[in-house]
Amino acid sequence: MRLRRLAALAVLSLAALTACGSGGGSGTSALRIMAPASPGGGWDQTSRVAGEALKAAEPSRKVEVYNVPGAGGTIGLAQLAGEKGNGDLLMTMGLVMVGAVEQNKSKVTLADTTPIAKLTEEYEIVVVPAGSPYRTLGDLVTAWKADPTKIAIAGGSAGGTDHIVAGLMAKAAGIDPKQVNYIAHSGGGEALNALLGEKVAMGISGIGEFAEHVKSGKLRALGVSSPERLGNVDAPTIKEAGLDVELANWRGFVAPGGLDDEAKKALTDLVTKMHDSPAWKEAVMKNGWTDVFQTGQPFADFLAAEQTKVKAVIAEMGLVS
Repeated sequence: MRLRRLAALAVLSLAALTACGSGGGSGTSALRIMAPASPGGGWDQTSRVAGEALKAAEPSRKVEVYNVPGAGGTIGLAQLAGEKGNGDLLMTMGLVMVGAVEQNKSKVTLADTTPIAKLTEEYEIVVVPAGSPYRTLGDLVTAWKADPTKIAIAGGSAGGTDHIVAGLMAKAAGIDPKQVNYIAHSGGGEALNALLGEKVAMGISGIGEFAEHVKSGKLRALGVSSPERLGNVDAPTIKEAGLDVELANWRGFVAPGGLDDEAKKALTDLVTKMHDSPAWKEAVMKNGWTDVFQTGQPFADFLAAEQTKVKAVIAEMGLVS
């Protein structure tokens, strides 16, 4: 009888441990969020803001944010693909990764992931170091047209949003995009260091990555890629300088491929809860992001359309062979 009781207790204990360790969206399971870039960039910032908002929305849940930098996020994408069926993992991604997959001829693509949610949009900003001789975007474009290779541009990964904006600006200015002296960095922190050290003539990035340094006077904002001037940035639009360029970056979450319907729903419900939290809404406002929340099939359709569009754009600009 005693042996039977011990056996029964062992079964109950094992069942309890299994329940605690499962990733079925119980509100207590650990969740990892991968930022597929170095610290200091937009994906890192979004991941950490999301992690804090998730913990605020579900205090009992453990959330770990970690970085896997390199190749425009495609190194992280490959790691995500290796976690097939894992319902306790999200990866922050966006327009940058769509271009990087093409640029790097990645064997793993976004078709190998499970789309979860589009989160935010953010316009790009063109900046120069505080000591730069270029006071306006017009001044910069004049020097750029005179000698395209002399104007070094710091931004994120090759083929990403920053690179696309540089190419579109060059094309609009009558400069061959293939002559653009674009220096790719794996994170916003590295691009910022190049600007502050005056190793490059200008930088292009999401507004949130440079906004603090523009306000402090360390960087000078020359233009934004929005259709109209923005209230949170003291800078004209790129269009006002005579360059017909408008582009918004976006960011979202994908999960590993091979998720069953229950795991996919659990992650989608969790991210929806995060999105609806006061902590997330406050962060969106503080960082000047635009809320474009979208889940399910609409996000999957959007992602497929973006891949087709970006592939055509970067091919036209000569950014891929």
